[in-house]
Amino acid sequence: MKPDYLIVGSGLSALVFGALMAKSGKTVQILEAHEHPGGFGHTFTMAKKYTFNAQFHYVWDCGEGQTVNRVLKKLGLEQEVTFERYDSEGFDHMRSPEHSLDIPSEPEELIQRLSALFPAHGDLIRKFVNEVEKTGAGLKKLSPPIKPIELLKHSNEVFSAVQYLNSTLQDVFDKFQLPQAAQTLLALQWPDFLLPPNQLSFYAWVILFRGYQAGAFYPTQHFEHVINSLVNVIESHGGQVLLNHEVTNFRVTDRTVTGVQAMDLTTHQTHEFTGDTVICNIDPKKAAKMIGESQFSKSVRRKLNYEYSASNYMAYCVVKDIDLREYGFGKWNLFHTGHHDLNEAFAQMYDRNDFSNPSFAITTPTLLTTASGDCPEDSQIVEFLTVANYNYFQELRDNDRKAYNQKKQEILDSILDVVEEHYVPNFRKYMVFHITGSPTTNERFCWCPNGNSYGSSLIPRNMGMGRLNHETSLNHFYFCNASSGYPGFAATFWTGALLYQRLSGDMILGNS
Repeated sequence: MKPDYLIVGSGLSALVFGALMAKSGKTVQILEAHEHPGGFGHTFTMAKKYTFNAQFHYVWDCGEGQTVNRVLKKLGLEQEVTFERYDSEGFDHMRSPEHSLDIPSEPEELIQRLSALFPAHGDLIRKFVNEVEKTGAGLKKLSPPIKPIELLKHSNEVFSAVQYLNSTLQDVFDKFQLPQAAQTLLALQWPDFLLPPNQLSFYAWVILFRGYQAGAFYPTQHFEHVINSLVNVIESHGGQVLLNHEVTNFRVTDRTVTGVQAMDLTTHQTHEFTGDTVICNIDPKKAAKMIGESQFSKSVRRKLNYEYSASNYMAYCVVKDIDLREYGFGKWNLFHTGHHDLNEAFAQMYDRNDFSNPSFAITTPTLLTTASGDCPEDSQIVEFLTVANYNYFQELRDNDRKAYNQKKQEILDSILDVVEEHYVPNFRKYMVFHITGSPTTNERFCWCPNGNSYGSSLIPRNMGMGRLNHETSLNHFYFCNASSGYPGFAATFWTGALLYQRLSGDMILGNS
């Protein structure tokens, strides 16, 4: 078949784009190198009874009228794919050496809680939180599709946003002179970005922080159901999702991409695939190297010159004969640090590969929904996440496999020591299964260069006008990926839907 749209890669933005196009009557064919669709959103099963999602934890923009909800309605899935909301009184539980803070949905409540912890800084805290709100409102008006009249009507918020174009989160903390301990509590969800405050774009932090305040969610039937539902829309409308097909080359004639060459990894045979339009969900920089960077315009080549985000370390664990709700876990995440300064915490782990005092996230998917499916009824899944350096782990794996495995175990032991000391005594006694993943695991199973977690790094330089978008400068060829849009569940829904809107003219997104 020669489809209207040949899509290489089945990450979430590609599945959203493909499902919307298939639903609209277009023919769609997707090629995916992995055995599961979904990219970072794919689900895998271990020991025949435990299912884990590769990288997704909690999501936002899923409420009525928000991006994810709009897309699901367009696909007729809004009744089938539903979400459970995290506790609005505290969706992220922040724990630092001296303080605890549960992040609430209401900004005013956040001001009250922080002011109670730091009474001498109440005015500064209020000014900072108000600035976050104003900047977030301005960023919403500046996001595509831009409506000039909205910019004029909300010029105050837009100006507030524009002034922070090159700012890190640390820059804004310093501007408002927040006490160090308050900075640490507010930035403790750093694993959502894999960057410390002194590198993280203030824009990126504001978008995510406010997004989760407006509603943090988890899929009622887990992430696997979301991915499968999108695949079903594509297949039920005559499309194909071909797994175990690795794209090895692009076919380009007169600056027009006509198709790809792909190897069937089960038979090791190579096949040609063509499409009227080719959508690239694989890493844009990687694709550009395969095509030949000289084929692209200078402006696109400049935008392709991005740094990859950091990578991560994951521990997927199962506990039995214990209810983690009795130990302070529930419909929220927990973020822990033993450091007063997250910039130092990050440097210790990422630059020096020292995890003796780890900072990390804990998520408990079994407690987020009453739907079964991720493990037996007498068990609960708990996952730990922190940053890890790809180059360090690649060198270990390539040169000393034993040392590589030892390092993964050492990190897990450091995390579990903290868990047993501060949260769940004798946690190891209840742990019946665990598996760990490093940056090279990311690269192997999610096909991401350097094991990156978020595409391009979320530093200020990558969050402004020079950010890559769908345009490639080649004919019938478009990027649709976290680096050409934005990373994360809601943001990749938006990326796929925005490309659909641009190519179809069907205006399903708004600026509200």
